[in-house]
Amino acid sequence: MFVADTAYCPRAVIDLSINAPPQMLGERLFSATLSTLAKRLTADSFGRYQPIAGRHEHRVLVARWLTGHRLKASPDRLFLCHGAQHALLTAFALACRPNGLLLTEAATYPGAIAIARHAGYRMKPLDIDDEGVTIEALERSLNSQAKSDTPATLYITPTLQNPTTATMGLHRRQAIVNLCRRYDTMIVEDDVYSLFTPAGLPTLAELAPERTLYVNGFSKTLSPGLRVGILITPSTMVDRALASLSVTSSTASPLACAMIEQWLMDGTAASVGASIQLEAIKRTALARSSFSCRIWPTDAAGFHIWLPMPMTDAESLVERAAAMGVIVTPPAALLVDPSAKEAGIRLCIGSPSIGDLESALMRINGLLTNRAAEDTGLMMIV
Repeated sequence: MFVADTAYCPRAVIDLSINAPPQMLGERLFSATLSTLAKRLTADSFGRYQPIAGRHEHRVLVARWLTGHRLKASPDRLFLCHGAQHALLTAFALACRPNGLLLTEAATYPGAIAIARHAGYRMKPLDIDDEGVTIEALERSLNSQAKSDTPATLYITPTLQNPTTATMGLHRRQAIVNLCRRYDTMIVEDDVYSLFTPAGLPTLAELAPERTLYVNGFSKTLSPGLRVGILITPSTMVDRALASLSVTSSTASPLACAMIEQWLMDGTAASVGASIQLEAIKRTALARSSFSCRIWPTDAAGFHIWLPMPMTDAESLVERAAAMGVIVTPPAALLVDPSAKEAGIRLCIGSPSIGDLESALMRINGLLTNRAAEDTGLMMIV
């Protein structure tokens, strides 16, 4: 008996689970930046320990960028961290007691869930609508915590919430701030998708600077390789923030900070950010045309889309998509309560090439169409 060796060519895998911006940084621009930095940096200056909060001139530049981009803040309250994830870790440490309680959206950023589990914080899910956390859900939870004399911290993403893409209007932002003031609750505001904030919508840190820890970074606005995060604290927390940063990190990467300094000064940051915005709008339009009314909400533009569905359907779709070569985030990773019956699928549309993205969206849409046909007793071949 002879067995013929048949070559197996697996379908190329397309990863829609990593929430990164489109790659708008060209090789020539990147090389030119490194050449410029090589002329400016010296071995002596690079080999020295930097201030824990970041060099003063870098903090001034970043504060100036934020003033034009999102939020006016003093450099004295601004700290440079090892990416937004590190900034978020520090913000939680400052706002929460050991074994403290975090109130957040029922579906939220998986990195925040990972921090909470690692640090031993408890998380309580809040009901959401197309603007994010509802006022009714937040007030019920804050009132309940007040009666039990257990303080809580609100972790929230007002713009392009991850994973649902919900963006809060002005009234919702003001109402949340008013509730947190009434119940003396600290806020951790995640604003990493600030590029996509509609005009006229203030940050929670602007509305309530005395109780808001503001988190941002450059990985979503410029490039994932720039692991420099931004943390802005109330003035009363400056010393505690320095102490916390000294424990978790000596300083943000000097080379990454120097690169950001160069791009903020020569206009590259503004140019790349604008290109990312335009590309994200194009990709979101592509996804919207693929899924029509399945996307929730339908008018947001960014790096991810949300397809709400029951948990059982979402888990099944993850498995079926993987069999077709498309990787998506497991729904349980995005839920504060992994046993929740209602969930959804987050599709990260920023990283793949346009061709790969079109192919992946077509495969996912085919799976959804076939599932709908199965539910009605029909089967379509897509």
